[in-house]
Amino acid sequence: MIIKYELYDGKLRSCESGDATVLIYADPSEEERNYLIKELALDEHTLTSALDPDELSRVEFEPEHLAVIYKRPKSYTANDNFLFRVSSTGFYLFKDKVVIVLCGDAPIFDHSKNLSQINSLSDLLLKLMQRSIGQFNGHMKAINLIIDELEKKLVASMGNRHLLNLFKLEQSMVYYLSAITTNGSLIERLRTSAGKIGFSTEQVEAIEDLIVDNTQCYKQAEIISTIMAGMMDARASVVNNNLSMLMKHLTILSLVFMPLNLIASVGGMSEYTMFSECIGLHAGLAYLIFMAAMCFAGYCMYWLMAKAESED
Repeated sequence: MIIKYELYDGKLRSCESGDATVLIYADPSEEERNYLIKELALDEHTLTSALDPDELSRVEFEPEHLAVIYKRPKSYTANDNFLFRVSSTGFYLFKDKVVIVLCGDAPIFDHSKNLSQINSLSDLLLKLMQRSIGQFNGHMKAINLIIDELEKKLVASMGNRHLLNLFKLEQSMVYYLSAITTNGSLIERLRTSAGKIGFSTEQVEAIEDLIVDNTQCYKQAEIISTIMAGMMDARASVVNNNLSMLMKHLTILSLVFMPLNLIASVGGMSEYTMFSECIGLHAGLAYLIFMAAMCFAGYCMYWLMAKAESED
């Protein structure tokens, strides 16, 4: 699918004409790939890298264009089940146009207004890099909120479901750390190659800001990942402790009824009836006394176990 834009008054706006300066190929078909490779001279490996989520960020200088592969967080959906992933995006800068290649499930302008203050096509690259950093920060805020909710549920839960969700979030942070790191290397390469690319002084200053923002983003991801790794054992211990407390209460309950079962087994039914007749007690009164004695014995046993538990 091809989406066309043009620069107008410092902004991007949709365009249907053949003279569009920004061409976005989302999940390009085989025919579109052939056009990009044969007509626009895009390197086939670089084009494939733009659609590979495991590809590292990098810059390549081609005879007719600049090729940039960078990482972005994928849009999260309920089907992802607490797993946040990243995707790759290819940015191909020509003299008169820009070609962007990406996966269809990771829209580049999602949930936002059109980019503004774009004075040139090279400005668009820096704006998209800035947007990528902002998306990483936004997703990490969402991950923090999810962690807080899961932690509350985990305290009162003995199952593995919430713990497995935390493992998936920890896995997500590994993806994010790797993506942010490679983006940082990419931004550094853009700064060192600013003269070769043709960046202006203002754009070099914007790259410096990108380096600072990306470093802060990485530190935030590193802190979240470290906290999750350090607290995972504690959360697993909470589950084990909840299970141990339940087993302890069930053991106390079984110990309370154990002597009652013994008394009922030895002196119950016909044996107790014969005993009550021998001493001249009415059967109804005898069983009433027997039930009262068993309740008293059960209470005494429960009191002893509760006292022993409190002393521990």
